[in-house]
Amino acid sequence: MRTVKATAAAVTVALAAGAASVAAGRFASGAALKAPPGSPLPTEPRLTVHATAAGQIALTRDLAALRPGTYGLAGDASHAVVGPVLPGATHSADTVVRRLERVTHGTLDPGDKVWLTPNVHVGNPSTALGLDHADIDIPGELGSLPAWFVPGVRPTWVITAHGIGATREHPMNVMEFLHRQRFPVLDLAYRGDLGAPRPSDGLNHLGETEWRDLDAAIRYAVRYGAERVVLYGWSTGATMALRAAAHSGVRDRVRGLILDSPVLDWPTTLRALAAARRTPGALLPLAVRAVQGRTGLDTGHTAGTASLTVPTLILHGPDDTLAPWAHSRRLAAAHPHLVALHTVRQAPHAAMWNADPDSYEEALRRFLTPLM
Repeated sequence: MRTVKATAAAVTVALAAGAASVAAGRFASGAALKAPPGSPLPTEPRLTVHATAAGQIALTRDLAALRPGTYGLAGDASHAVVGPVLPGATHSADTVVRRLERVTHGTLDPGDKVWLTPNVHVGNPSTALGLDHADIDIPGELGSLPAWFVPGVRPTWVITAHGIGATREHPMNVMEFLHRQRFPVLDLAYRGDLGAPRPSDGLNHLGETEWRDLDAAIRYAVRYGAERVVLYGWSTGATMALRAAAHSGVRDRVRGLILDSPVLDWPTTLRALAAARRTPGALLPLAVRAVQGRTGLDTGHTAGTASLTVPTLILHGPDDTLAPWAHSRRLAAAHPHLVALHTVRQAPHAAMWNADPDSYEEALRRFLTPLM
């Protein structure tokens, strides 16, 4: 009898441990897959505003605050744009002074908590950039998808898809450049975005199902005059572009891909997101398995195994901790006649333009010129 009771107790403990592991894995997966659009990624440190002066702002001294380039600076009720570090500015040992380009809305006061963001512009193409645009609705699989359309005279349209944690404001970083090149631009909000349909499970699928909304945008563009399209995606938006180029029923109209910080191996990105939310290392494999169970994603079919058929520009760098640069290098090496890899250093995930706008836009110009 004692043996039976001991066995029953051991089974109960094992079942309880197993249930706890499943619950922990599910919690960890949810923490990674529920990044609200427009919120800071968990890898982005919070900084403190120490002081502001004419054209200057002092921030907590941190590797993030020392990044080169131009960034948005977001707070709970504010947004500003900061330029490079000002090495000659007077500051204390625990601060960094950057150029303060402008305060878009709200105020920046000492003690405010802020974070750097790739989003330099807020609003829409008309209010933020002075570009004429139309607010349109694209019929999608789950319902109507809002989008901004900036007209241009070329028969090649550029369709943009932002990435995880971002909104359709992010592509406005390059919208002025694309407008100068006279490309029509269709900037898409997709499932899970503000104003777009919510997926039934409430989860971000890291581009692996969202690509069908990009497919709807391609069909819309073709219906309204696009002879060909270039798909331009950041982060999981790059995953969407790869999937659409491979599986869309109108993929013959896709003549080029631009992939910024592409998520090519979703388990790696998921583990990085979960770890940044302080998920214990022992739970990270459980988080991956939980995602597979909740979303049906397959670790054997990642975007990194894509078979490319059109010219592709990858903009990426070694300091991306969410989507490792090594995967982009392997994809480029596997398709040497189709892929151009533009390396950007000292840039976090999806912020390749921010780190060096001039060289980034020159890489875009060289790539897009033959596709005009």
